[in-house]
Amino acid sequence: MGLAERRKVLGFSQEALAHALGVDRTTVGRWETGKTELQPLLRPKLAELLQVDLAELDALVAQPRAALQEPARSSRSDHDAPGGTDDMIRREFLRVIAVTGALLALTDDETEALAEGVRRGASADFLRMNDHLWQVYQLARSKGPVAPIVRDQLAALKDCLNGRRRAEAQELCGAAGDLFQLAGELAFDRNQYSDAAASYNLAASASHGAGSFDLWACALVRHAYVDLYDHRYGEAADVLSAAARVARKGDTHLSTRHWVSAVQAEVYAGLGDLDGCERALAEAEKVLELPAPVHNGGWLRFDGSRLAEERGARYVRLGRLDLAEQALRSALDQEALSQGQSYRRRGAVLTDLAAIGAKRRDPDQVVAFAGEALRLAKQSSSGYVARRLQSLQAEFEPLGRDHRIAELGAEISALSTR
Repeated sequence: MGLAERRKVLGFSQEALAHALGVDRTTVGRWETGKTELQPLLRPKLAELLQVDLAELDALVAQPRAALQEPARSSRSDHDAPGGTDDMIRREFLRVIAVTGALLALTDDETEALAEGVRRGASADFLRMNDHLWQVYQLARSKGPVAPIVRDQLAALKDCLNGRRRAEAQELCGAAGDLFQLAGELAFDRNQYSDAAASYNLAASASHGAGSFDLWACALVRHAYVDLYDHRYGEAADVLSAAARVARKGDTHLSTRHWVSAVQAEVYAGLGDLDGCERALAEAEKVLELPAPVHNGGWLRFDGSRLAEERGARYVRLGRLDLAEQALRSALDQEALSQGQSYRRRGAVLTDLAAIGAKRRDPDQVVAFAGEALRLAKQSSSGYVARRLQSLQAEFEPLGRDHRIAELGAEISALSTR
């Protein structure tokens, strides 16, 4: 049974269900056909109306999406199929699997002590492990090897949640909200956006259960990025509006609400609203007025150090090329962008600078910056950078007679985005 069938069984029309949820009828229609992801904040209310629990609701929502993806799956392995990682994460979280993992960078004694803490189910040990996994994720040039350990950690968390008292369960929900955001980041880097959205949805639900407003808001921001990269700016704006409301209830010493503003600036740029973009960036820059530390280095890393590159990217979107180039070159000069853990960021800046060259019909600039981004994409196996480069190819047509551009385009086409 899918979402539409369950609605009909309970006697709801699309209009009646939409009215009860405070959304448009067409939104319900898009959920039922799998064309739009269900917003995290609406899940509990929809589950209540349909008289199902959240796990059953996820199954109802997943059916039409799975049907849409079925033709593509026939030519791929289960691991590579759209939605495959999403399904794997869900299965792993619902099963009991021992923590096995090569805990990378820890001594043997530290590994044994930490693994023993996780087996005991102590929330503090789960959080320590999560912090470590975030560090490994950020330092790793290729992110893929982190994924199996994250899945093992999620499975162990689920096992520990069974039968816990409310206070203990709430702390463990916080650990799950943290870890599902990392699982989403891993999927996002592979351009598996449905998988990333599913992980961020679960992160938002777990964070809500934990009563952690900043963690919850960050899960919503990450979910908004999924809409952004599919150019669904209206949907992204709705999610970010919810994230802003949640963030206002959080810790005022943290940068959460300023990160929300930075991503809202990207939405305004996508909508062609320069004034709105500037206002949002001004709010984001207020993070620089906060006393350090403003982030935790894991699920919240926004500290204002990326504002130059983000401002440049917004100006590229808005067609303000001189302003964009000034900001992006400043970002490129920052020492942080030359470090190995910033391949994705550096690749994005280089691609934006190449896009400016393409818009100016300057093949030398395109070759210089896109060529460097291509090298980084190959070294890091980042699907994110690969997709950014492949999106850039649409700008190459006016420069197609330059053999260097043609060769560059062929190399970009050969990149894997997964």
